Amino acid sequence: MSKDGRALTIAAWIVAATVIGFVFKSAKTVLFPLFLALFFYFILAPLQDLLMKIKFSRTLSLILIILFAFVVLFLMAQLFYSSGKALASDLPDYGNKLKDMLDELKNSIELPGGGTFDPLAWVDSLDVAKVGAFLLNSLGTFVSFVSAIFLVLIFLIFMLAGRGKLNDKIRRFSPHPRRSDQIIEIVGNIDRQVQKYLVIKTAISVASGVISLVVFLAFGLRYAILWAFITFVLNYIPNIGSFISKILPFGFSILQFGRVWPAVWMLAILVVTDAITGSFIEPRVMGKGLGLSPLAILISLFFWGWLWGIPGMILAVPIMVVMKIIASNFESLRWFEALLSK
Repeated sequence: MSKDGRALTIAAWIVAATVIGFVFKSAKTVLFPLFLALFFYFILAPLQDLLMKIKFSRTLSLILIILFAFVVLFLMAQLFYSSGKALASDLPDYGNKLKDMLDELKNSIELPGGGTFDPLAWVDSLDVAKVGAFLLNSLGTFVSFVSAIFLVLIFLIFMLAGRGKLNDKIRRFSPHPRRSDQIIEIVGNIDRQVQKYLVIKTAISVASGVISLVVFLAFGLRYAILWAFITFVLNYIPNIGSFISKILPFGFSILQFGRVWPAVWMLAILVVTDAITGSFIEPRVMGKGLGLSPLAILISLFFWGWLWGIPGMILAVPIMVVMKIIASNFESLRWFEALLSK
């Protein structure tokens, strides 16, 4: 390919990516529930297979899975929403407590040469009440939470109901039987690999969330369910998510307890348990590592965060893993797999 042709191809990719990005951003209200439904599809598909193996009909297994998904999503949304509302309402009180603690720190430290140490400089300019109001507005109404759940469930119903029909459609529309068999094999490989990753990652994330909940309750941390839920969600984001999920409750525990050492002990236990699950259990269960590039992860977080905010950042790494798995199954996309790899 000539230099002009290569430059034209790169320009076309950039234009296409820009257009797709703006389309995804504009259609957030529909596309985000669609991607979330796809996420749950890969996690729940093995459960549907299990129910059918023990002689449940396809229709009954679908009904049971949708009911299960609805209960889980509804409870998660309700717990997160109610805890988030309570925390946002209490933020002004904790903001005043933070100012008092920093004021004590300021009075206890004398700098050489008669200088003053003022940790309150940035706190004084922070209107905690406005931060709380912003969080309350961000949470919106519980009705919007429930409506989003129903949209996810509608997409999920169509996805699970259509399982097993894709192979027939591929054979029907493919003019060459041998080629259709190859496509079916590739689609099957992608489906199995994505399912394996998401099921294992979800199980480990649930375990991390439950362990964190036990630790938070043992130390008497307020909003323990909210912090545990945040730990569960952020566990899908390698390294960065684990760090944030510990720093947030650690900082809050200092405000609640008014002392550093209980928070330090709590953080130490969380770090040890995370090291056990992340460094020993997960690699052995997951098998070969994903080998995602830290730079690719960072770019993905910024991109999906720009598109869909915090929910987009949560789905960023799972989406990138799916893209890497798909690319690894096509010779023409191996360059893209290499781009995402370490």
